[in-house]
Amino acid sequence: MNAPVPLSRWAGEGSSRVPFWAYTDPQLYRAELDRIFYGRHWSYVGLEIEVPNVGDFKLTWVGERQVILVRDRVAPKDRGTDHGLRVVENRCAHRGVRFCQQPHGNARSFVCPYHQWTYKLNGDLAGLPFKEGVKALGADGTECVQGGMPVDFDLKANGLTKLRVEVLHGLVFATFCDDAEPLRDYLGPEVLPWLDRIFQGRQLQLLGINRQRIPGNWKLMMENIKDPYHPGLLHTWFVTFGLWRADQKSRMVMDAHGRHAVMVSRRNDGGENKAVTQGVTSFKADMTLQDDRLLDVVPEPWWKVTDPANPGTEIMPTVTMITLFPSVIIQQQVNSLSTRHIVPRGEGEFDFVWTHFGFVDDTPEMTRRRLRQANLFGPAGFVSADDGEVIEFSQDGFRQWGEGGSTLCELDGTGTGGTEHMVTETLIRSMYAYWRRVMGV
Repeated sequence: MNAPVPLSRWAGEGSSRVPFWAYTDPQLYRAELDRIFYGRHWSYVGLEIEVPNVGDFKLTWVGERQVILVRDRVAPKDRGTDHGLRVVENRCAHRGVRFCQQPHGNARSFVCPYHQWTYKLNGDLAGLPFKEGVKALGADGTECVQGGMPVDFDLKANGLTKLRVEVLHGLVFATFCDDAEPLRDYLGPEVLPWLDRIFQGRQLQLLGINRQRIPGNWKLMMENIKDPYHPGLLHTWFVTFGLWRADQKSRMVMDAHGRHAVMVSRRNDGGENKAVTQGVTSFKADMTLQDDRLLDVVPEPWWKVTDPANPGTEIMPTVTMITLFPSVIIQQQVNSLSTRHIVPRGEGEFDFVWTHFGFVDDTPEMTRRRLRQANLFGPAGFVSADDGEVIEFSQDGFRQWGEGGSTLCELDGTGTGGTEHMVTETLIRSMYAYWRRVMGV
């Protein structure tokens, strides 16, 4: 948990110029796993609706460690105080075998195929073959016991690694750290209202899952969704149809540490506005849709909320992109809703898992609308395919330059803190200011 920091060569103060080695150094990456993913941080592991029944499980990840999210039995006396969700590491306590191979399913218990060690759903060791040895006849013909575990072998001390689990509005988070702060404190009062806005009081409905592997450092996806500068420049759909561009009323929100953030904006009608479209090659003035249902946006009652920053004012954002460091993005882009789980796979690539959802009380028409709009996102999304590609290009550029290069992140200055506009890179700078403190670089 406190591995020595391998690199401390970030020259100068501030966080507006990130060295290329922060994305390419394998030793630093291993330290990130220890200090961030396996340290005092909460990681997203899934949605509660993915394991609705006792025994339902799914394989998921915290950093590079595969874990199992499972619905456990709850004693009648504990109902109401115990959500029944457990997260255990998929690694047998006997010989380290990754014992669960099915991505999801239902089980009464978990059994390691190698030596048949059996675990309860909560990770406790339930039993193992030949614990008491095997009765046999000795050389002199008398009965004896051969083998067996030591007399002081304790089942309770030899279970699976159990993670702490907290659930917020159906979002499930876990941590390996026993003394991590409570989840709500970790998320902070600045970010929590934006989560409440989407989830509070609503039962989720799972619509689908897709995934991709992106050849870039995991932090680049956190950066991408903390970056309001690029969407109106990179994405044809955004700048042309007014889904996200610089002439919209926007706000950049972050927690007190700068690790989590919310990009908030309200859609406009798109079209040409020379202040933000002139010279932008991704803007297509004559672009139209053969099927305009892809942008059949219908306002929903929960969009309108009291402004957390101005309690006497109501606002109605059409977009909130929430980044919860280090592992998840929660997207509301008009009627499309999803979580995006970041799973690092080494210093140069990560898996990106999209879980699209709606609400149980959605009409069939709204469910179809959410699914149609989801075509903008995901691995081959009309918008999101651009992000995966440009992240790969970024990683290629870092590798080719080597030790000496750095990114430049100085739009709207070099400071950190929230803003009331999107012409800024403050959220990225704030994340790296926090990252520097955690990593000691």
